[in-house]
Amino acid sequence: MQVNSRPFGVTKYGEAVTAYELVNASGASAVILDYGATVQSLLVPDRGGKLTDVVLGYETVAEYEQNGGYMGATLGRVANRIGGARFSIGGKEYRIFKNDGENTLHGGERGFDKYVWAAEVKDGSLCMSRLSPDGEENFPGNFSLCVSFTLTDGNALEIRYDADTDAVTPVSLTNHSYFNLGGDALGHVVTINAERFCEGGADCLPTGRLLSVEGTALDFRAGRVLGEALAQEDAQTALFGGIDHNFVLSGTFAAEAYSPASGIAMQVRTTLPGMQFYTSNSLSERAGKRGTVMGPHGGFCFETQIFPDGMNHYGFPSPLLRPGEHLHSETVYSFSVK
Repeated sequence: MQVNSRPFGVTKYGEAVTAYELVNASGASAVILDYGATVQSLLVPDRGGKLTDVVLGYETVAEYEQNGGYMGATLGRVANRIGGARFSIGGKEYRIFKNDGENTLHGGERGFDKYVWAAEVKDGSLCMSRLSPDGEENFPGNFSLCVSFTLTDGNALEIRYDADTDAVTPVSLTNHSYFNLGGDALGHVVTINAERFCEGGADCLPTGRLLSVEGTALDFRAGRVLGEALAQEDAQTALFGGIDHNFVLSGTFAAEAYSPASGIAMQVRTTLPGMQFYTSNSLSERAGKRGTVMGPHGGFCFETQIFPDGMNHYGFPSPLLRPGEHLHSETVYSFSVK
């Protein structure tokens, strides 16, 4: 894997942003920004051999800062929502910034997506790292993190997370790339390896109940066209204007998406127990890269994760990381053609 770098712009704080281009032996490439450890582009071949960008994104730092949506970013210290913007550890309550109604979303007022990370090429991968100090967004503990990106010669983007802390703290890390493998996102065929999902409430928080996907719009076990799933009458999708749910994964194979228009297929594998499938229900209509107009249901996210609001639901996998423990997780997005 070859790594090239170039200036990408300057943040509103005056920090220089660098774009790192990962290129494999076949010419596929990924551009990772040190701003938010963000996947800005991902070019893989379609069935005709044409390199196709399969992630949504922007062309300037200002657009990433102003437009929201967490486009392609690494999210933390806790991705997804924290109910009531608070949690307790050892009897002590911590209150986090409310940036989603009464809740915390994707790390708070200034999550990991809004920082410039340190970058280095190490052991054949691009490592983005940062130290989140004790008290940042009111989370406890000094938390050190490295996110490694590798583009293999087999056209797989591997993302590895390694982290440590000096105090007990909740941790759930993910990447928030919006995918469109070609053509209308609603025409993609989606498969998700999950028998159950977290029931969502009106505030987008999980209720704590795990429901069967059987017979619902969220049943992707056998593969189905996304638009057909969203057209199915279902109380859960009606709440959110689409799908924005955590799926309880049945194994390391998490999901597959396939675009009949381009022939590109993407498989997702992960060591994590859950995956938020988000059909970009609230994505604003605006121009992205190369003038492409984005909007609701114009792409989708496969956000591998610990279950959302896990610290507030007994029975969910614990998101707590303790001193002396080392966090390691992996998610791989593999591309092929059909």
